[in-house]
Amino acid sequence: MKLKYPLEVNPGTTITNKTGGWRTQKPIVDHEICIGCDVCRKVCPEGVCFPTGEKNSKGRIFYDRDLDFCKGCGLCAKECPVSAIRMENDFK
Repeated sequence: MKLKYPLEVNPGTTITNKTGGWRTQKPIVDHEICIGCDVCRKVCPEGVCFPTGEKNSKGRIFYDRDLDFCKGCGLCAKECPVSAIRMENDFK
């Protein structure tokens, strides 16, 4: 059976579509508290948490996030074992 109207789909991804514009909350990272445990990166559904390569005063490489793609779900803040991330209202 041959389709009369073949379907070709090229879905967008968060890599090509900046999706952070519709969030209502954003994560704020306290770099001095961050222990570089990598939990935020592992739980982030959008993959926007990353190690910066910079070290805090305790000598630990801390993590940050890319707000262009962050949807504000709060998983990183909820799962952070040292509460280095807090969610804050994002008023644009």
